[in-house]
Amino acid sequence: MPKLSISGAPHDLTDEVITIGRAPDNMIVIDDPSVSGRHAQLRLAGEVYRLKDLESTNGTRVNGIPVTETALRFDDRIRFGAVDALFEPDMRGSLPLPELEELEAKPAESRVAPFDFTNASPFPRRKRKNDPIRTVILAAAAVALLVFLGSMIAVLMMRAPVL
Repeated sequence: MPKLSISGAPHDLTDEVITIGRAPDNMIVIDDPSVSGRHAQLRLAGEVYRLKDLESTNGTRVNGIPVTETALRFDDRIRFGAVDALFEPDMRGSLPLPELEELEAKPAESRVAPFDFTNASPFPRRKRKNDPIRTVILAAAAVALLVFLGSMIAVLMMRAPVL
């Protein structure tokens, strides 16, 4: 059975429409000056209770958020004016957790990559192309570097002191 615990006192929610407020004709009476005479209403819609603020002076909050109407969920914290409440839905319909079962790990049958494993990639394989112009440019750069290094060594040898 769903409950509304107000300041620690549980109230069973048995009717389809439940009025909450300070006035004595409410189904749940909250004797607090911050609560309006007709503060809020709970209405059963299917299996869910909907909370509606009845234009109360100090408002109604659910989980710290001001609301005019909302569906209540498990462990919602409700505040009527300055009074705190906790909504606890009916848990009889919930199922217990399944029993833990032991799973047997099986080793892989083969550790070798498949024959066409390289084809498993979604990206196309880049093919190397021999570019003759690139080869000529790289060879010319290598020759120029060798000539530069040789000339530097020659200059250093001319200026080096004789021992």
